[in-house]
Amino acid sequence: MNKLYVGNLSPLVTVEDLKQLFGEKKLPGAEQVLLKSGYAFVDFPDQNWAIKAIETLSGKVELHGKVLEVDYSVPKKLRSRKIQIRNIPPHLQWEVLDGLLAQYGTVDNVEQVNTDTETAVVNATYTTKEEAKVAIEKLRGQHFEGYSFRVSYILDMDAAPPLQAPRMRRGCRSSRDQDGPQPGPSGGFGGPRHKQHDFPLRMLVPTQFVGAIIGKEGLTIKNVTKQTQSKVDIHRKENVGAAEKPITIHATPEGCSSACLYHSIPTIPLLHPHYTLTTTILAHNSLVGRLIGKEGRNLKKIEEETGTKITISSLQDLTICNPERTITVKGSMEACCKAEGAVMRKLRDAYENDIAAVNQQTNLISGLNLNALGIFSTGLSVLPPATGPRGAPPGPFLGLSGLYGVPPASAIQCQHSQSPEQEVVYLVIPTQAVGALIGKKGQHIKQLARFAGASIKIAPAENPGVTERMVIITGPPAAQFKAQGRIFGKLKEENFFTSKDEVKLETHIKVPSNAAGRVIGKGGKTVNELQNLTSAEVIVPRDQTPDENDEVFVKISGHFFASQSAQRKIREIIQQVKHQQRGAPSMHHSK
Repeated sequence: MNKLYVGNLSPLVTVEDLKQLFGEKKLPGAEQVLLKSGYAFVDFPDQNWAIKAIETLSGKVELHGKVLEVDYSVPKKLRSRKIQIRNIPPHLQWEVLDGLLAQYGTVDNVEQVNTDTETAVVNATYTTKEEAKVAIEKLRGQHFEGYSFRVSYILDMDAAPPLQAPRMRRGCRSSRDQDGPQPGPSGGFGGPRHKQHDFPLRMLVPTQFVGAIIGKEGLTIKNVTKQTQSKVDIHRKENVGAAEKPITIHATPEGCSSACLYHSIPTIPLLHPHYTLTTTILAHNSLVGRLIGKEGRNLKKIEEETGTKITISSLQDLTICNPERTITVKGSMEACCKAEGAVMRKLRDAYENDIAAVNQQTNLISGLNLNALGIFSTGLSVLPPATGPRGAPPGPFLGLSGLYGVPPASAIQCQHSQSPEQEVVYLVIPTQAVGALIGKKGQHIKQLARFAGASIKIAPAENPGVTERMVIITGPPAAQFKAQGRIFGKLKEENFFTSKDEVKLETHIKVPSNAAGRVIGKGGKTVNELQNLTSAEVIVPRDQTPDENDEVFVKISGHFFASQSAQRKIREIIQQVKHQQRGAPSMHHSK
């Protein structure tokens, strides 16, 4: 991934010339430089520096009278399905990019690269090599909203030959084995470890107070981090000229609150003991709905209990490079500290619930590779990405190894099934959202269907005054996940729900009438367990008349991952009933 090709070199160029050039351009010392006749190969420490080297040098720098050409070094046999698109407009909506990429084939995976460039960078994986080749040819140099795309092949590890494990002498163990996972309580390896994920406090501070927060020679911030047992990153170089700078605090919840207090003190004029403090917290958009709560109840409760006034920035302020919303808390110092703790508890709980739901998906959807679904946009996210400093593009959706410190989703994969079963889900949306979902001349719904690999149709209105419409989605489980995720995000992005409502999906799925009782369970035990497990509301109307296929509806309502988990669990029950009817042994119903 990080090996670059440097071409159009003069015969006079030496390795020392190249290293001196890297130093002048403030690029890190290359790990290895291999000079050939007219070209060279250079290894950079990571993808971020490789991108910076390409953007800084290629076509812009002259060495011994010749302009350098710099790009990724990818052997032809490894030029597979994976490409990188750079110089993407930072304000571009993800649905537009999805539609653009889908013109050249089926996109299995799109992930955003966290860089410090002003424009966005994404890695896209197509289903076939041919589609990737067409995309490279069509996208390279294409102008879009005043920006010219730069496109390259990047190394596709799936296409790389497998590494041969080193041969060990009998009785010896490699250091990897020695440091590997130890047996769990049941004797198996890799058992779950109950560990609280790192969920940092992100806040904004006025730029003029950054120097006071850092202190002379960094002494103030060193004392703060020592006293609060925290790690504090002040992103001074981001948003040059902005009135506020972002700060990221990594610590325990108590440590975050203490560090927040220390960083707020310099902003309070000493001559005004009753000064109203303003604390600005940053939170990923996908978590804010649960902070607000139904009809704003959660937020209102925090305000009443802490004596503060809390406002949240509009969805319209979000951009491709800024998936975070600002939560502004006003009140006395003591009140703001209490409110910060309460706000972060709500956000942290929402995040932990989403992580648990992600882990559930691993075993619930056959053939689902969560890292390849590409549901990751500003208004369309269903889980926070590893965001960089405010104003820098977020990392890939589910690439959670950055800020939030949880295992990357590449570890959460299932093998693709040969012929995934087609499922039909009926998704309820507000009538006023139909136009936005369809798009101009049907473009949006067509793009969505291509992206998800599903059939998406909107059922006609039963009468002119209906307030809700039914979207019928037909496709395998992974397609359902992608389509429903995008629609869920669209409803949030277009603000069809008031700021006081938490956005939930309402889905209906049909189950055989003889399986409905199994979903309910004796005395409602199964459906209650299902609701507790998934955090979704599950309703099986008892007075339904089965349709011509002897099926009835089950209604599911909840946040995206809650809804997905409930759908999968109900599908499991249906499969159990079908296996029993065929005389097959009962499947174990996991909880």
